[in-house]
Amino acid sequence: MAVPSDLRKRLSLFLLLSALLVVVFLFLDPSARTLSVLSSRLTAPSSLAPPAAPRQQNPTPTPTPGNTQPRASAAVDAKPEESTDASAKAEESASRPDAIAGAGGDIGNSELPRVDDGSDADGVEGKARTGAADAEGVVDGDGGGDEAAAEVRWETCRVGRGVSAADYIPCLDNVKAIKKLRSRRQMEHRERHCPAPPPRCLVRLPRGYRPPVPWPRSRDMIWYNNVPHPKLVEYKKDQNWVTKSDDYLVFPGGGTQFKAGVTRYIQFIEQVMPAIQWGTHTRTVLDVGCGVASFGGYLLDRNAITMSFAPKDEHEAQIQFALERGIPAFLAVIGTQKLPFPDEAFDVVHCARCRVHWYANGGKPLLELNRVLRPGGFYIWSATPVYRQEKRDQDDWNAMVTLTKSICWRTVVKSQDSNGIGVVIYQKLTSSSCYLERKTNKPPMCSEKDGPRFPWYAPLDTCIFSTDVTSSNEKISWPIPWPERLNVKYLSTPDDSASTKEKFDADTKYWKQVISEIYFNDFPVNWSSVRNVMDMNAGYGGFAAALIDRPLWVMNVVPVGQTDTLPVIFSRGLIGVYHDWCESFNTYPRTYDLLHMSYLLGSLTDRCGIIEVAAEIDRMLRPDRWFVLKDSEMILKKMRPLLKSLHYETVVVGQQFLVAKKSFWRPDK
Repeated sequence: MAVPSDLRKRLSLFLLLSALLVVVFLFLDPSARTLSVLSSRLTAPSSLAPPAAPRQQNPTPTPTPGNTQPRASAAVDAKPEESTDASAKAEESASRPDAIAGAGGDIGNSELPRVDDGSDADGVEGKARTGAADAEGVVDGDGGGDEAAAEVRWETCRVGRGVSAADYIPCLDNVKAIKKLRSRRQMEHRERHCPAPPPRCLVRLPRGYRPPVPWPRSRDMIWYNNVPHPKLVEYKKDQNWVTKSDDYLVFPGGGTQFKAGVTRYIQFIEQVMPAIQWGTHTRTVLDVGCGVASFGGYLLDRNAITMSFAPKDEHEAQIQFALERGIPAFLAVIGTQKLPFPDEAFDVVHCARCRVHWYANGGKPLLELNRVLRPGGFYIWSATPVYRQEKRDQDDWNAMVTLTKSICWRTVVKSQDSNGIGVVIYQKLTSSSCYLERKTNKPPMCSEKDGPRFPWYAPLDTCIFSTDVTSSNEKISWPIPWPERLNVKYLSTPDDSASTKEKFDADTKYWKQVISEIYFNDFPVNWSSVRNVMDMNAGYGGFAAALIDRPLWVMNVVPVGQTDTLPVIFSRGLIGVYHDWCESFNTYPRTYDLLHMSYLLGSLTDRCGIIEVAAEIDRMLRPDRWFVLKDSEMILKKMRPLLKSLHYETVVVGQQFLVAKKSFWRPDK
């Protein structure tokens, strides 16, 4: 049957128009990949170029026992309301639909990691459930950029039996791994046992959680609902550690050894040992078995900064109390492995009734203190063997006398205060000549065959390293007084070259300028509510040095596998630790007000997924507080969608800073 010519013309015209529409559609591509929406705020490139610092190097990361394998712009500054119950905010946020956001480029590899149905090594089953990586992008009004989209559905962590869901610390609460330990005699169960791969779940909020009490009031009182652990209130009720008063936990400044209060105790030490000179001669202090960290909290009044640490043990939440108070603190134990600090880092080490048997296991615990104590530094020991006459105490004292003599520590002071509390102060010598003059070589001097010096997952030493302070190795006998030492260059890195000095100067100058001009002026951060800060890739400590006049403190983290600059940080009078960010950090959830990361993600995602890193950031960060990422535009595009899936508010500043504010949202009520 012949087709009428009129119909043929219409059909031809239809096909021609259809073809033209297809061509136009393909050419214009009206998708999120080409129709970018520019942020209305602060998108001009910054003229400040970052220095060539260790934070920008991407060396091969150091393998660790975590066994982590490679894996496949609106204003944010909402005014915090301290009296607001977080559960109401969580319910409001949870009613919103799941976030649809972009995941620009690959995340660790070519696709977003998916959830398996098995559980992690520590019994954690809840993980982030992710959708297809090839979904079309959805661009929001605050600047989406050239982002491919992915749906991320988060779940809360399901923890092992006996672990608080709101206080979950993956590497310390690995129930399955701890059950498999052959021995616990040397505190192995309090050491790190990290699940592999790291969990991708979110930690629940305690019921009634609210923004913390601001500093300096927080040193003396915190919200009970934020750390709802009453055990220490009852257990230490006669020692003035902590009491409960209405909605608060109150810290009177007492302690087992602080009968007249911690202020009087600090004054007593200075009276019997004037050379201690808190805040000038003595700047960096390590407090072993710190309790609720009142010693370190009150030393802040003297311009001395204390790294307080204790294990996660039966003294429920003592480190969590310290951090909630705004006092530097860290979870650790002297068991079988070295502390994550460099050699000769601290001016003073302190132990007040810290229940460590220093002479046990051949004296390894005291050898570890000797390792981290600066030559010429002091060890202050306030414990019952110093002043009680019972047989057990005297046996401990005699063993301590023998051990300290064997490592050439000099007894400077042994005294008692008006309450009968005794203190002995030892000094580490600045010369190794005493070691050579001993009648027996016990403990022996270390040699190269005695193992690595780097302390990350390294066993405790059984020997003593040389402590000679001479001009030939360019060390100095003692740092110049605080605060002048903050800006003095120290040749303490493996690379003592002129270029290292230049990097130090550039790092210091850059962060001083960029924080003054951009962080304080352009960032939607309420700095008056920032107390606990962490620099996740600290370099030479320039970021912390630039903030030194603010009422905050900075935990400087030097990632393993990067240039070892932590000795420089300590020599400047700052504090920090080594860490591998493909594992969880030794802190409780919700313990930092601001997390700062600069040029780190690129090297991390060679070994672990960006989702795991985002989950750990969320675990450490307090609700209503900030995460700041400084990195390339590509890295910002990878991280921003994940933060949006966590219901963070985000803004890009100057095309190189991503500022994100955490909400009170949790995946379930």
